[in-house]
Amino acid sequence: MERLNPARSILMVVDVQERLASAMPPLAMELLVKNTELLLEAAKLLGVRVIASEQYPKGLGPTVAPLLTRLTAMSTAPIHKLTFDACAESRISKMLADFDPRSVVVVGMETHVCVFQTARELVRRGISTYVVADAVASRREEHRQMGLALAERAGAIPTVAEAVVFDWLEKAGTEPFKALSKLMR
Repeated sequence: MERLNPARSILMVVDVQERLASAMPPLAMELLVKNTELLLEAAKLLGVRVIASEQYPKGLGPTVAPLLTRLTAMSTAPIHKLTFDACAESRISKMLADFDPRSVVVVGMETHVCVFQTARELVRRGISTYVVADAVASRREEHRQMGLALAERAGAIPTVAEAVVFDWLEKAGTEPFKALSKLMR
């Protein structure tokens, strides 16, 4: 396993949408938003590309406001999809081909459906895939746990947001380290 290199990484935010969020356990949703905000800030400071998706936004609503605000500030518009696997959406697939990442860090909802299927496809494409356990959620905790287990069995690497940030940073003492370490306290 290689270190996560910001220049060769993508952060993929999968379907963190309002109507889905209202069905999630409140604590899990709070943790998902907090850690995704941390990863988005790290991506902004370190030049990591970001892809975001929304599953059938007409029915499930837009991306939750705190994340949509950050995505908009980064000039990243969520891509609408109907497929559970985000990679099956042609615009996302094209972005992956154009960016040619060595690794993709995946966060989002629901862990046992869209997150798992997306991670499985990324691994199948030969991309090192990291599923951030403290930035994914499902309506039921056992479904979240099963989604993580399925993703790992498919070849994805389970991790946590801080591990990703510190791997992207590589060393202390830099301006991005100082900014991000404040967010991790």
